[in-house]
Amino acid sequence: MAPALDEVDRRIVELLRTDGRISVRKLAEQVNVSRANAYARIERLTSSGVITGYHATIDPHRYGYTVSAYLAVKLRQRSWREFTQRLADMPEIEHAAMVSGGYDGLLLVRTTDSDALRDVVLDRLQSMPEVMATHTMFILDELRPKPS
Repeated sequence: MAPALDEVDRRIVELLRTDGRISVRKLAEQVNVSRANAYARIERLTSSGVITGYHATIDPHRYGYTVSAYLAVKLRQRSWREFTQRLADMPEIEHAAMVSGGYDGLLLVRTTDSDALRDVVLDRLQSMPEVMATHTMFILDELRPKPS
């Protein structure tokens, strides 16, 4: 069950989503609570699993990932757990989701070039015993949130 969040908690989360490097002092000022209260709330939000970490958001192209694709994956029955364990060894997989419909999983893959994508799809994914079929959709353009 999701933890109960009040309006101050939600404002703290939104501020941290916008700027994960904001100081506790500045955050406390913006939500009108003391620094101690803001710190305690951040700790509670973290320990309860609402906040799961902090990371840098990168531009994939500027980082060198010039080829991105969504891969729809059809799996053998009851093999999702084994499949996701194998994905942990594939840094090219940015996101994986179990989905409904004609395919079982949808993967966001980012690679440096088309040869690297070919390796991910043909040599690595399709060689997994859990994988029955794949369907690759190249990303032509991405809509990204505007910087704050």
